Amino acid sequence: MTVVRAGGLEIAYTRTGQGPALVLVHGAGLDGRMWQPQLDALAAEFTVVAWDEPGSGRSADLPPDCTLADFAHALAAVIEDVGLGPAHVAGLSWGGTVVLELYRHRPDLVRTLLLVDTYAGWKGSLPPAEVEARVAGVRRMLAAPPEEFDPSVPGLFAGEPPARYARLLADMDRDVRPATMAAQLSLMAEADETDLLPRIAVPTLLLWGDADVRSPLTVARAFHEAIPHADLVLLPGAGHLSNLEAPEDFSAAVRAFCRAHGPVG
Repeated sequence: MTVVRAGGLEIAYTRTGQGPALVLVHGAGLDGRMWQPQLDALAAEFTVVAWDEPGSGRSADLPPDCTLADFAHALAAVIEDVGLGPAHVAGLSWGGTVVLELYRHRPDLVRTLLLVDTYAGWKGSLPPAEVEARVAGVRRMLAAPPEEFDPSVPGLFAGEPPARYARLLADMDRDVRPATMAAQLSLMAEADETDLLPRIAVPTLLLWGDADVRSPLTVARAFHEAIPHADLVLLPGAGHLSNLEAPEDFSAAVRAFCRAHGPVG
């Protein structure tokens, strides 16, 4: 584990392997452990970095009034600390929204974007009625007594959660901080990154489970239409957490894309 200070906070990240930097950004209610299959599969070819965003995992608690831009600046501090120049930067779900905000503020740190089962914010990608329903669900979750708090949300997998990651998922659920999840999902509900999409000028991979019901294929296709020269790759039978439901196919797609857009010479 490595720790970097950003905005007065201690941000933890795992770094393994060697080669060009590949930075992995987790979803809400999760932490860097969700990327364990990719840390194992891709370290032979890339310096794979998985952060715990502020308020998650081994990182410091989230400060009050943290903005989406604050998350992006913290992520920028991690990439700068890794010190390998512009990185391949991948974000899943909420993590993809954070990665878009990183690109808005620090495009110099981004070699390529890998947007996975994500959104241009809920406001930017979902119908208003769906956003309202999700916000109501979040409020119910957070209103539960502490002993009944359950951070899991429906529709993360196309089928049953993969048995080989059951312990990993349980451990991450146990460590969720309600205040962090409240902030993440509140920011996600209000975020709209659609203005940025046509201005993305780096190679972009859109990697989606074709059975994702949280961020359905209509969202993937809207990204594909808006981002110049983006590639769309679908993972058959995978849902929202496609990196855990189809880890081999997921890692193969990431490897092929990053190889194709690696350093010149």
